[in-house]
Amino acid sequence: MAILRVPDRDIQLTNPGEISRFLHARGIRYEHRPVGALLNGESDTAVLQASDSWLKPFMEQNGYRTADVIRVTPATPNLPAIREKFLREHTHSEDEVRFFVEGDGLFWFHKDTPEEEVFAVQCSAGDLLTVPADTKHWFDLGPDPHVCAIRIFTDQAGWVPHYTHSGVEQRYR
Repeated sequence: MAILRVPDRDIQLTNPGEISRFLHARGIRYEHRPVGALLNGESDTAVLQASDSWLKPFMEQNGYRTADVIRVTPATPNLPAIREKFLREHTHSEDEVRFFVEGDGLFWFHKDTPEEEVFAVQCSAGDLLTVPADTKHWFDLGPDPHVCAIRIFTDQAGWVPHYTHSGVEQRYR
């Protein structure tokens, strides 16, 4: 289950309903789904097939056309470079949708409000997060990365990061 933190206001939410309402008010979709048959060590194809009953209708309803599986572990080649790429604030020209199958990761958001609100959502197995296009964010794999997630796209070219160069992420490392 997710944990939401707003470090500048000393807020932490663990109730899924409260997290969903907080994120929804900021245009971000969150829900928790049972992982069910998606077990550690399954092939990418098996993970996608086990998710098909909800994944296919979700994609059709929201106009997404393709899905794949990403896995990151301490053994992932070029891990420091991959981690650094995710740690810089950026946007995408389309939604970034992730369903966490195993492991966890920390999505940080920077919303343009008078307070320049920054908050983080730690996602784990069963968490589905939709980061809308053009939303400023970054992702922290953590010091001991272990994550398997389904990535859902309209077009993979839309997932190219557009870095903001704001440096705001440096305050939250």
